[in-house]
Amino acid sequence: MTINKKNIVNRYFFIVVIMLLLGVFVIVKAAVIMYAERDYWQAVADRFVRENVTIRPNRGNILSADGKLMASSLPEYRIYMDFMSGERTDEERRKKDQARRDKALTDSIDSICIGLHRIFPDKSVAYFKRHLRQGRKKKSRHWLIYPKRISYIQYKEAKRLPVFRQSTYSGGFHAQIYNQRKKPFGSLASQTLGRLYADTAKGARSGIELAFDSVLRGRNGITHRQKVMDHYLNIVDIPAQDGYDVVSTIDVGMQDICEKALRDELERINAMVGVAVLMEVKTGEVKAIVNLTKASDGKYYEMNSNAISDLLEPGSTFKTASIMVALEDGKITPHTMVDTGNGIMNMYGSKMRDHNWHRGGYGKIDVTRILEVSSNIGVSYLIDKHYRDDPQKFVDGLKRMSLDQPLHLQIHGEGKPNLKGPDERYFAKTTLPWMSIGYESQLPPMNILTFYNAIANDGKMVRPKFVKALLRDGEVVKEYPTEVINPKICSDSTLSQIRVILRRVVSHGLAKPAGNPEFAVSGKTGTAQISKGKEGYKSGRVNYLVSFCGYFPSEAPKYSCIVSIQKPGLPASGGLMAGSVFGKIARQVYAQDLRFDLTAAIDSTSCPIPDVKAGELEDTRTVLADLDIPTKAEGGTDAWAVQRRDTAAVVLHEREPKEGLMPNVVGMGAKDAVYLLESAGLKVHLSGIGRVRRQSLPAGSRIVKGRTVTLTLK
Repeated sequence: MTINKKNIVNRYFFIVVIMLLLGVFVIVKAAVIMYAERDYWQAVADRFVRENVTIRPNRGNILSADGKLMASSLPEYRIYMDFMSGERTDEERRKKDQARRDKALTDSIDSICIGLHRIFPDKSVAYFKRHLRQGRKKKSRHWLIYPKRISYIQYKEAKRLPVFRQSTYSGGFHAQIYNQRKKPFGSLASQTLGRLYADTAKGARSGIELAFDSVLRGRNGITHRQKVMDHYLNIVDIPAQDGYDVVSTIDVGMQDICEKALRDELERINAMVGVAVLMEVKTGEVKAIVNLTKASDGKYYEMNSNAISDLLEPGSTFKTASIMVALEDGKITPHTMVDTGNGIMNMYGSKMRDHNWHRGGYGKIDVTRILEVSSNIGVSYLIDKHYRDDPQKFVDGLKRMSLDQPLHLQIHGEGKPNLKGPDERYFAKTTLPWMSIGYESQLPPMNILTFYNAIANDGKMVRPKFVKALLRDGEVVKEYPTEVINPKICSDSTLSQIRVILRRVVSHGLAKPAGNPEFAVSGKTGTAQISKGKEGYKSGRVNYLVSFCGYFPSEAPKYSCIVSIQKPGLPASGGLMAGSVFGKIARQVYAQDLRFDLTAAIDSTSCPIPDVKAGELEDTRTVLADLDIPTKAEGGTDAWAVQRRDTAAVVLHEREPKEGLMPNVVGMGAKDAVYLLESAGLKVHLSGIGRVRRQSLPAGSRIVKGRTVTLTLK
């Protein structure tokens, strides 16, 4: 038998080629299944084999202080078409089903495409026809019908179209669901609310979303698939527990006010970064927080948490703390005089300048005026004079007011204050005077605001709060109380003096743009050059930090606020720029927050009984008689009397001072009290505004002429 070797080789070659082609086909098919059709086959597998399948809970909502929805998880979908659904049935049935589906799709193609165009008007009917036919031609099992994610409502509308309304197995229409985080108020407070990763299963990236991720995300459940009476059912082993709802302290109305006022000013002065934070004095609740940064397109967006993270030299807003340390240590009084000269003073070889040095300076001024005009020389001279031999005492005074302490906020990313001490490197002779006016120290804007808030809060420093409660099904399950950082940052005497000064800074000083004719405002401006690291302040065009921090209304502070703006070059004015933003915020917030007690309302015909100060009897009687207000006398008719109000009349009660004894002036106005005491040979020092609440020398004590009596007014 003759063997044809050539035929054998050809046969082997043919077999090898067939095997190679078969191998390539297997690899290609495997790749298609693993990648192109992965989601589809995974869904098919899940329908038949489901053991210990995780059930994802719904992420909790973030609510505003007044219950408005600020962040919520909503479903989004991508819709697909399986043009080969039912292919796993027997051959004869497969052919019948395929023919039926092809006919249904062909007959309904116009209706389907018209319906898709109605739901998604950005794509034409012709586009959908061409697109669907292309998918049918490729016999795709996972053909993306529309390129973007769609809402639940759009998904339900698409599900009602011909063919699409059928089951996944017979019609082929199916969807992939995504749990998307939505913010109904857009970018409002977006940096504080926080962001999630694109894949929400990875959790949160920043803000409240990150800080409270463990309670917002809820708890996963577990289910398995079980056949019951020829039907497969999903049996829940452990139910999923939805996340808690988080109630923030943010007030949507106030947030909108702050953002608009700040954005307008940033655009006007072409600033780089702007921050505005509004806080409730008693509770520390942050009612609004804005962090705007200029992007490459020239518009402003919330990109970073500048209010809590930016470590910058605060400038003149720090002068308040410096003066408070000296007042507390008894080194100065509000009336201590300083000769600031022509606005330039030599400080250990470096020149300290006031902002008006080119106009000749301020000359001799007292401490109150020093803060009113924000004199660098005045503050640095006093601090250097009294603490140059013991700078640690000054630093300790700042630490007593907790200015060196981190706030330990509810959200992440805060910067740690940096106050330089005399034992640290680079603490030179010039450090103390420059430190006293807000240089060579770094504090985030939120820390400065917390300090001023403590002044407004009778010396009690409270921790800023962003979240106040957790809810489950509308019921409060946990509340976050107000936390006290420092129960008393200074004595009542220092507090009273600095509050009077801060009020005058707005009414008589550089911060007039922050004021309002309807109510009193207190606070301090700040303008500082921003250091560029090793390059210092002198290289290239200098950037400036302009700021204003204060509270309102001055008599009974309810809100504190800081506005901080970083801008390139001059002009730069804390009062005109940051102060004007503060003024707009204060005016609108005050108007929004007005509450009228209807139970105290009176009609136009009634004559209410007023609250009358103690004072000179005959003058009081004359005024009340002209106003037709009834009076009632108790005791004699001497010149001085104390008035009190009852339901029917003003009661005039005798309080005639006895010769040689300290009179009781509590309840009087400042004018009458000063007249009465100075007539007795005493010197009078006033602290505060309003009527006398306390006198330093007790009533009835023997008068020593020339002594000073301090009257506390409120």
